Amino acid sequence: MRIRATVVAVSGAVALSALVVPAAQAATAGPAVTFSALKVNGGKNIVVGSAAEVVVSATYTVTKPASLSADSFETGPVLYRGATLGTHSDDIVMGDNPGTCTASSSTVLKCTAKIELRPKTSEDDDLVNSEAGSWKLGGLAVDADNGPTWQGDLGTTKLQRRSTLTADAAPEPVKKGRTITVTGKLSRANWDTNKYAGYATQPVKLQFRKKGSSTYTTLKTVKTSSTGTLKTTTTATVDGYYRYSFAGTTTTPAVSAAGDFVDVQ
Repeated sequence: MRIRATVVAVSGAVALSALVVPAAQAATAGPAVTFSALKVNGGKNIVVGSAAEVVVSATYTVTKPASLSADSFETGPVLYRGATLGTHSDDIVMGDNPGTCTASSSTVLKCTAKIELRPKTSEDDDLVNSEAGSWKLGGLAVDADNGPTWQGDLGTTKLQRRSTLTADAAPEPVKKGRTITVTGKLSRANWDTNKYAGYATQPVKLQFRKKGSSTYTTLKTVKTSSTGTLKTTTTATVDGYYRYSFAGTTTTPAVSAAGDFVDVQ
């Protein structure tokens, strides 16, 4: 089984190999194997930037009949959206290559695999903005003679568009009691254009950390503009660091700006 050996668009999905697509539509019965203990990216959300490929690891267990040779079929993890796995209407993400398995008994295989995720590079393949959010986890086993076996509902993950956040506090230095203006911008990866763009109308916290402290406290919450920019004011009291902090959404991970130090005189 060569995943993405030939890239085929599947109802807006990332990609599926020419080998798997027709078999999935036919719902052919495959080898009598089952998947369990699937973990993708160590159980963490998958964050992808605007252009660079991201490769995540997966581990899983395959259980098979003792009479079935481990060399007679290949397996791999699957990310999918939709009610069921194994139909042509699902959005499906797979790795470029099948997993590598080691037998721990005559019926149990311990497997590892890689899944490559790429922001859009043409009209036909890889991630687009509409695919950010929640995905389900599943597994696929393919036998050259009997076709594929799909198993879904093995967990969930999120594919997220990488976020960036800046903060700049001015003036520096400033007299105690005077007004400080803090500007910044919240951006996230645009998989359709392979660039970063401002994230509009999102709540972001303005936070302060006193010099010598390791803890930030929230001063207020403001919303980004239509272009993702931020601007608000606060009163200078003591030396310290100002930053913006974003809690994240389903499609975009949390991010905090680096603190900008202000000397209060």
